Formats: sequence, structure tokens, C-alpha cells
Amino acid sequence: MCRNIKTLHNFEPPATEDEIRASALQFIRKLSGFAHPSQANRISFDRAVDQVTAAARELLGSLVTNAPPRDRDVEAAKARARAAVRFQIT
Repeated sequence: MCRNIKTLHNFEPPATEDEIRASALQFIRKLSGFAHPSQANRISFDRAVDQVTAAARELLGSLVTNAPPRDRDVEAAKARARAAVRFQIT
């Protein structure tokens, strides 16, 4: 599950609220072991996602770097190239 969590820092355009929340959701799914929690655990699960989303948003807003922002299209092309080599896709 966690392999779906992507780096969100130092991209142009910056990470969206949906991207931050999706990463938080994946993190909580991994920690809890639930892809979809039961009704008994739904409130705790959703609260944890909200808290991790807030912490991630605060972190991303406070990080500084001297590196130029990365381009999402370029990074996606690099990832596709790595996957092609890894899985021997032609």
C-alpha cells in the first residue's frame, strides 16, 4: 500500500489538498491494516486521516529548499522509465 505514497515536496505546481489527503489515507491504511475500516472503527480511522493530513500540510508548508522545483511530467517520465527497466516493459 505505501508504495503509492508519492513525494509531494518541491513540485511545481505544489501538491494539492487531494494529493496530501490521499497520501495520509494510504499511510493510515498501512498503519491500521484496514483498506476499509468497519463501522466500529470508522470514526477513529477518519480522525486519524484528518490529523495526518493536517500534519502533512503543515510540514509541506514549512519545508525550505534551495533546489529548483521539480516538474511533475519529467518525474512521471522518469518513473515510467524505471518501471520499464524493472518490469522489462518494451
